[in-house]
Amino acid sequence: MKIESRIFEICTGFFIIAALAYMFIAQEVVGTTALWLTAGLSLIIGTYFRFVSRRLEERPEDNPDGEISDGAGDVGFFSPGSYWPLGVAAAAALTAIGLAFWYAWLVVVGVTLILIAVGGLVFEYHRGVAHH
Repeated sequence: MKIESRIFEICTGFFIIAALAYMFIAQEVVGTTALWLTAGLSLIIGTYFRFVSRRLEERPEDNPDGEISDGAGDVGFFSPGSYWPLGVAAAAALTAIGLAFWYAWLVVVGVTLILIAVGGLVFEYHRGVAHH
């Protein structure tokens, strides 16, 4: 995760330079504030990745002398036939429609469906099903 942290640290530097330049050239408060907040958020993400990278073992992406074959093999387990991602997307779309038209009842229904679908996705393979 060292590469990811480096990317966000470079972005933070760019946003700080852009905020300073915008502050002196445009002298506009809202845009300057937005750029400073963007720099701060980028710094938070970069710092988080830097702390996480210290606790993990080095990945092939983090090794400057790494070969492509170092990253070969299984990446992880991905469910081949899960319908839960479709449910999460449909619930998120429903929530977005509720937010766009400001139907508070539809937002509540959509967020409830998002929580149910995310719970189903997370616990898809952890259900205690009794086998007879």
